[in-house]
Amino acid sequence: MRPSSAPLSVDAVPPALRRMRMLATGLLVLMAGVFLASRQYEEVHPAIGFVRAFAEAAMVGGLADWFAVTALFRHPLHLPIPHTAIIPRNKDRIADTMGVFLRDNFLIPKVVARRMQRLDLAAAAGRWLANPGEGRGRLRAGIGRLAADMLESLDQERLGGMAKQALANRLRALEIAPLLGRALEAAMAGDRHRPLLDGAIRWAAKVLEANEHLIRAMVHERSGAVMRWTGLDETLANKIIDGLSKLIAAMAEEPDHPLRTKAEEGLAQFAYALQNDADKRARVEAFKNELLDNPALADWWLGIWESGRAAMLRIARNPDAMLKGEFAGAMRQLGETLQHDARLAGTINRFARRAAVGAASDYGDGIVRLVSDTIRGWDAQTVTGRLENVVGRDLQYIRINGTVVGGLVGVGIHALDVLI
Repeated sequence: MRPSSAPLSVDAVPPALRRMRMLATGLLVLMAGVFLASRQYEEVHPAIGFVRAFAEAAMVGGLADWFAVTALFRHPLHLPIPHTAIIPRNKDRIADTMGVFLRDNFLIPKVVARRMQRLDLAAAAGRWLANPGEGRGRLRAGIGRLAADMLESLDQERLGGMAKQALANRLRALEIAPLLGRALEAAMAGDRHRPLLDGAIRWAAKVLEANEHLIRAMVHERSGAVMRWTGLDETLANKIIDGLSKLIAAMAEEPDHPLRTKAEEGLAQFAYALQNDADKRARVEAFKNELLDNPALADWWLGIWESGRAAMLRIARNPDAMLKGEFAGAMRQLGETLQHDARLAGTINRFARRAAVGAASDYGDGIVRLVSDTIRGWDAQTVTGRLENVVGRDLQYIRINGTVVGGLVGVGIHALDVLI
């Protein structure tokens, strides 16, 4: 027995459609039986004439609507009657029409912008992030399964390559030097560069400590024979190391140390040059492009992508894990911020609107071609089966209505005939 959640094949008839077909056909057969019976006993009572008129007209109406409904999808009785099997014969025209309809009504940038203007995506996302577990268990699980299936079904190497290429193209198009300059300038204005300097000083101290033997060897090699014989080379090396250690310690302890001030001035000049020096900007861009062309960076990015994909798969397979730990707290805080920070919400909604409009403008024709070509690629049986499975149940109601309305019209005509 087929599980209730198992998908139907193209050729399978949904149970609801099958029941409606049996009901419409059974009603037509019933009217035929009533007509034959009333014809035999019409002389018994004048009222039976009304029954016969109803059944006769109902048969005509039911047969006419059966022919009309059947002619949409196939030849009635397998006879090549003109203007039947309309959908299979016009499959390609239907594909083009659906593509044009989709483009003209949904994928025009102005239409997308107008519809997106009404949506507050930031607030909706904020509500979900702030309360992800309230009444949304089935939805969350369903979305998780869908996301996991999509991530597993896609070609990971190709998908990772596409993501890497998209990121690389974005970075190539972005002039990074002015951004770095402004970021450094803003950091220095808020004294956020000081931890960087402190870290550099601590690193210098560790480097000096790890390489004392190199300094001693260098002084020993460059000293004369007299200095080496008297041991002055060792004394000089110790003085150099001790002086450097004291200098680094002083820089670490004194925020206003002259060398720190010089370093800050150098950083300020560097930030200015990144924004205004064309030669410096060109060198940064060349370094950026050289870095992007480095195979090692490509391998590193693919490793990061695979790690991120694995993390997304873990979350998709177990969406309840999102509700636990520090990650859940961060998501809830983000949700609260999205609901109450109007400026941030406006920025996100504006970005989503521009992204949707841009996608409609850039990929609208491609989506239309995809829909049209997909339908064109289906065979006639596939198109017929899928459309009939979608609208066939409503079309069977037309047959039932035709049978009933035809019968009522027949009774009316018979009543006029009797009265006149």
